[in-house]
Amino acid sequence: MSDCIFCRIVSRELPANEVGRTADAVAFRDLDPKAPVHVLVVPVKHVSAVRDATGTDGEALLGRVFAFAAELATELGLDADGYRLVTNTGQHGGQSVDHLHVHLLGGRQFNWPPG
Repeated sequence: MSDCIFCRIVSRELPANEVGRTADAVAFRDLDPKAPVHVLVVPVKHVSAVRDATGTDGEALLGRVFAFAAELATELGLDADGYRLVTNTGQHGGQSVDHLHVHLLGGRQFNWPPG
């Protein structure tokens, strides 16, 4: 999608502080970090939200995106103290970009409920 900022980052049309890339996903540092480590993991294929990752292909894509996020957490040294993986869906869920993405957050203590 030509108007999707994350699609433009995936295609390298827009710059980002990339921390990793696979055939299925791209990870880059969030421009407005909410933790010392705040990385966004986005699928290469445009999928609007978790609810749109349907069927066998969608389920497999979600698995690969989350597995990649976990690999990045290890590479970034977050395993010992822990980290949070978050995906928001829709306006009330806090989704601000209409492209599925997982927030990898770490480097500080998180509270529950998140608020």
